[in-house]
Amino acid sequence: QVQLVESGGGLVQAGGSLRLACVASGRTFSVYHTGWFRQAPGKEREFVAVINWDGGSTRYADSVKDRFTISRDIAKNTVYLQMNSLKPEDTAVYYCAASLSITDSFRRYDYWGQGTQVTVSS
Repeated sequence: QVQLVESGGGLVQAGGSLRLACVASGRTFSVYHTGWFRQAPGKEREFVAVINWDGGSTRYADSVKDRFTISRDIAKNTVYLQMNSLKPEDTAVYYCAASLSITDSFRRYDYWGQGTQVTVSS
């Protein structure tokens, strides 16, 4: 079993930055790949980024490439999402999730956090 808790969301002006953190507990977390997803009101859950279990491989959605960076601190069981140059269209609830596959499909993730709200004002 894996438990995930996100933090770091908030209100920021366009062009600003936020860093989200996803802290995991559970003995098996180290073998899971971790993804970030987001969901805006009335929209489907959208893939943002994923990092493999040892932090050596990452993948990003085109909409966030070159602005967001996903990273992993294995010793702290924590995955981060550094978000720079934020835009109003980045406004959403952001979720981290764990999967045994490196995938951008939310259906293949087994564990989810409760989400953290990110609001970007124009």
